[in-house]
Amino acid sequence: MTTPEGLATTSPAVDTFVRAIDRVLIHEGGDADDPRDAGGRTRWGISQKTYPTLDIRKLTRAEAIALYRRDFWAPIQGDALPPALAFQVLDAAVNHGVGRAIRWLQRLTGVAVDGRLGPVTLAAIRTADEARLIERLLALRLELYAEHDQFAAFGRGWTRRIAANLAYAARDLR
Repeated sequence: MTTPEGLATTSPAVDTFVRAIDRVLIHEGGDADDPRDAGGRTRWGISQKTYPTLDIRKLTRAEAIALYRRDFWAPIQGDALPPALAFQVLDAAVNHGVGRAIRWLQRLTGVAVDGRLGPVTLAAIRTADEARLIERLLALRLELYAEHDQFAAFGRGWTRRIAANLAYAARDLR
């Protein structure tokens, strides 16, 4: 197996990232410039609003993956999470922000909510029921979407994303 950047995988952690980022990129699609989207122009899910100095139109898939690895996977410590949960947290971080994804994990595991994924949160995750965490995380995401002022415009896509993530979880947790 190779990484999205074309490198040979050498560890289960790399394989976990490869699987997770491939799924995220399926959700995020290619180019979009919907005036209703607060993120502005996006390519591979990378938005002009988040990366204002980046030429989004010229962004390659490999460059997008490198940004996802650095700015999303590393802060959520995806390599330290159980694989099924790692994907779900990455997808939440991409769609809702890293800080919110971490705060949700902290809330769901009953630890102090500070938005930083440290040893206490990681220990709580290790002792939690992974399937239940994923179920509750996806429920929180659906609740947030339902309250979003752009639900009429984007809600169908958002709920399909969660449905796909439920199917991924069912396969991953076998």
